[in-house]
Amino acid sequence: MLVIRPLQETDLDALYDMARNAGKGLTTLPADRALLERKIQHTRETFNQRCAPEAGLYLFALEDTELRRCVGISGIQARVGLDEVFYNYRLSVAVNASRELGVHVRTPTLHLSNDMTDTTEICSLLLSDSHRGGGNGLLLSRCRFMYLDSFRKHFSEKVFAEMRGVSDKHGRSPLWDALGSQFFDMEFSEADMLSGLGNKSFIAELMPKYPIYVPMLPDAARAVVGKVHDNTAPALRMLQAEGFNFNGLVDIFDGGPVVEAFVHNIRTVRETINRYVLISHKPMDLNSPASERVMISNVSFRDFRVTTIPAECIGPDTVTLNKEVADILLVESGDQVHLAPLKDATLQTQVPGGARYGKPDR
Repeated sequence: MLVIRPLQETDLDALYDMARNAGKGLTTLPADRALLERKIQHTRETFNQRCAPEAGLYLFALEDTELRRCVGISGIQARVGLDEVFYNYRLSVAVNASRELGVHVRTPTLHLSNDMTDTTEICSLLLSDSHRGGGNGLLLSRCRFMYLDSFRKHFSEKVFAEMRGVSDKHGRSPLWDALGSQFFDMEFSEADMLSGLGNKSFIAELMPKYPIYVPMLPDAARAVVGKVHDNTAPALRMLQAEGFNFNGLVDIFDGGPVVEAFVHNIRTVRETINRYVLISHKPMDLNSPASERVMISNVSFRDFRVTTIPAECIGPDTVTLNKEVADILLVESGDQVHLAPLKDATLQTQVPGGARYGKPDR
């Protein structure tokens, strides 16, 4: 069984192995053991409410309960740009016109921007190669939206994600080679690593403050502005299905797009329903391949848990679980849980009667 839970100190070795195997381009999870250890410590302080809410880092582990090992990670940064300035390029248009000459020219430009300051970021999505497929990536990504929904007061109304931009197999970025390298005497991988380590002051010190005229860039660089890496395309499609849209911002290093959505408009949030736990001691086939699976979570801030169950377990008012699943979710009979679709099917067609059941105040 696979279960989502907060990242723990014992996950360090598995996390380091996944970061090392991921290669270049995963800025928020570089293969730096000391940094990963600090992130885990920050996560523990966040879930134990020992840091300011706006400074929270929520990292979730996907645990294989049979292997007793972390096989994936995803995260939420409560706010960005509060301790270190957060930079993007905003794609804009400069218009030059002359009625006398009959000239009207629109020129795409890149402006250095801090627009996402104080906004919640979803980040650090990484899944072990051994567990790809079967909806595991969806579970790892969409569990964050269930947490955002349950504890909205800790996050901004709008959330965003920076998508990995285009780079080749050697980790070279066409946009960096054409633009960033002209102002930074370092390789793309080094600049990206420094950014991931939190050393971002060099950006403000060295990056040009004036607009960059996109037509002046080489063809290879222009072609990748706002584009994602091939390996990131599935993650982008998943976010688009959730209601995320390109907001006109791109990463200053590789040109990857920034997508955003308001929490109340995210599909998983809109389609989440509440039920009360009913524990059955009868044998239950919770791994039936014939049944559509749905996500189920508890409502614990500190000990958040998410796993999947067949949709047929859901009734009009209750959801029936066996003791094993209830123990994994840390719930008992009568406790409230949240349920949301794992894949594209809606719970409206899976719940008996096809009705949506409203959420009580929480």
